[in-house]
Amino acid sequence: MNVMRMKRISIPRLFVTLFCLLILPLTLRAENAREYIAIRKQGAGRISVVLDKTVAKGGRESEWARSVDGTIRSGLDFTGLFNLLPAPLNVRQGQAGALNFSALNSVGAEVYAGGSMSNQSGKAILDMSVYDALSGKLLMKKAYSGDETQLRSMGYRFCADLVELLTGKKCLLFGSKMVFVSNRTGFKEIYMCDFDGQNVVQLTASKSISLTPAVSADGKYLAWTDYTSGRPDLYIRNLADKTTIRVGKPGVNIAPAWRNSTDEVATTLTLDGDQELYLIRPDGKLSRRLTFSRGIDVSPTFSPDGSKMAFVSQRSGMPQIFIQEVEGGTARRVTFSGNYNTQPSWSPLGDKIAYSSLQKNGEINIFIINVDGSGLLQLTSGSKYNEYPSWSPDGSMITFTSTRQGGRKLFVMNADGTNQRQLMHMDGDQQQPSWLRAK
Repeated sequence: MNVMRMKRISIPRLFVTLFCLLILPLTLRAENAREYIAIRKQGAGRISVVLDKTVAKGGRESEWARSVDGTIRSGLDFTGLFNLLPAPLNVRQGQAGALNFSALNSVGAEVYAGGSMSNQSGKAILDMSVYDALSGKLLMKKAYSGDETQLRSMGYRFCADLVELLTGKKCLLFGSKMVFVSNRTGFKEIYMCDFDGQNVVQLTASKSISLTPAVSADGKYLAWTDYTSGRPDLYIRNLADKTTIRVGKPGVNIAPAWRNSTDEVATTLTLDGDQELYLIRPDGKLSRRLTFSRGIDVSPTFSPDGSKMAFVSQRSGMPQIFIQEVEGGTARRVTFSGNYNTQPSWSPLGDKIAYSSLQKNGEINIFIINVDGSGLLQLTSGSKYNEYPSWSPDGSMITFTSTRQGGRKLFVMNADGTNQRQLMHMDGDQQQPSWLRAK
């Protein structure tokens, strides 16, 4: 595959083209305040970036620089968007001279990123510069500051800015978190971790079975299904003050999902004998019933504005995915390929739904489909059971559970199915991930 090239064209403000994305350079102490267009050919591959070592005088600054370099490298690699290249030995003309763009071009670089770390009254200051390696134009110059405990955050803030600069799309990966289920203690409990699998924290300690965790969009509440009472009950926890209520409606209470733009959580209840979907308020009080069809209705997921709900129903026989307006109306079937389609997850961009499908060969694979039922795309294959897809907050990636390496483990992939890899290495099984937006 040929190395992708990028053009930047200065344009009048009112000029619009369907094939270009306007990018405003992000700047503190900006040297250029011009507008650029980043033109990428679809399928052209990753952006080749020379990521230079951060310069530091020594002592604590050098330690900080090494830490930030590791964070930036792992963060950019995580996105699957970049081909990270080492800086050539003659990257600068002299020890502290200007950048040698000929040397950068010789290794196939399209973008150069590098900077320096300094210590100002005990505060870490990271100065980063980004250049177009083809033209030598400065694209971004920005400073990031924080104390020694915020080095990881500083590195990821730069990663987010670089992704937005080069793609024209706001990056919400860095700083986001996931909740998931693990049996590492011998019981199925709920855990939370950073987007990259780091900083794992146990949230429940029921010493029973806790399943299907879901966090509200504002990050205030955690809902899950808990079997402490001997049957599936819905639990809701205020994550700020740690107060927890057991909803405890008669019958089954399973698979919660928060409705976007509200503080209501949808769940399956059997109040009238049939498994139907209801909305519950954070205080545990019933808001209203959403579905009214015979047959099991489970696994709700909501459009970004909360106006529509996708869910799994057996009303047509085998489990299939349907969409209906939350305020009422007839449910519309979305999936027609495959006889057993479950676990839908609505993209935060609003255009697609990811779901799991049982295949004739016994595998469970993940697919995505447009909300109008078109554009079916299979993302996983030949890797046993792949379940519980959940979109990253910006819709660029999907996390899921897979048994391809034996037990159930968490994996991530880009939204087109590329770059599939294990998220973390943790004792026991991990499953049912749910990706959360950063607060």
